[in-house]
Amino acid sequence: MTKAKHGDTRTAQTLSDVSRRGFFRRVAAVATVPLTAGTMVVALTRAGNADEAVTDASRWGLFIDTTKCATGCDACVRGCNEEHGIESSARPEIDAQWIRKVVVEDTQSKHVTSLPLMCQHCADPPCVEVCPTGASFKRADGIVLVDKHTCIGCRYCMMACPYKARSFVHESLSNQKSYSPRGKGTVEGCTLCVHRLDEGQGRQPACVEACLSGGRAAMVFGDLHDPDSDIALMMAANQTTEIRADLDLDTGVRYVGI
Repeated sequence: MTKAKHGDTRTAQTLSDVSRRGFFRRVAAVATVPLTAGTMVVALTRAGNADEAVTDASRWGLFIDTTKCATGCDACVRGCNEEHGIESSARPEIDAQWIRKVVVEDTQSKHVTSLPLMCQHCADPPCVEVCPTGASFKRADGIVLVDKHTCIGCRYCMMACPYKARSFVHESLSNQKSYSPRGKGTVEGCTLCVHRLDEGQGRQPACVEACLSGGRAAMVFGDLHDPDSDIALMMAANQTTEIRADLDLDTGVRYVGI
């Protein structure tokens, strides 16, 4: 367990050093990386007519109340895995983890908090900054995605992400979901269930629905730019925390209780 200083929000898994960002930025600018052997592109990650329909009028995000998040509960993880066809393998060290539960401990009070950690959908995402092909990109509405057509599997984004929020697909996949394409030799991570959002039916991400169904209601999804949205009202009523706020990434995921 990684202990955090009072007021700090380091997670149980070591987070990448921000000093690496400059290095990867320089490498990405000059590197020519060959296509990863065995890469299988399934479909484009961009959902629907995202380039035409998405604007910066909205910024989508998550509000997470860790005081409602139980240590033994993994409903959000299971909900995400089921929605995107993520299955456990005989080699758990290479399994995808779009969302995972981690533990934070205050070194002074010894208070222990369990929380879900996923892509933080930064306003200034390091993964986008270091990607040599533009496969890692941020939509105008703040959602950070990976274009599987242009991802070459170099994994610079994985090294640059301070939240360890991306996974590499090592093996061929089966039982894929048409709305959530995945492919061997590419990188992937939380999409905030962008396929649901782009349907325009007002559906919540799978993790949020699973948390609510489990009786916790610890996660709120919505438009941070809409002052009347549930998430904006929760943000206004609570003092929230960014994980690794020292990096000044302006994350779209905010926490209460850490």
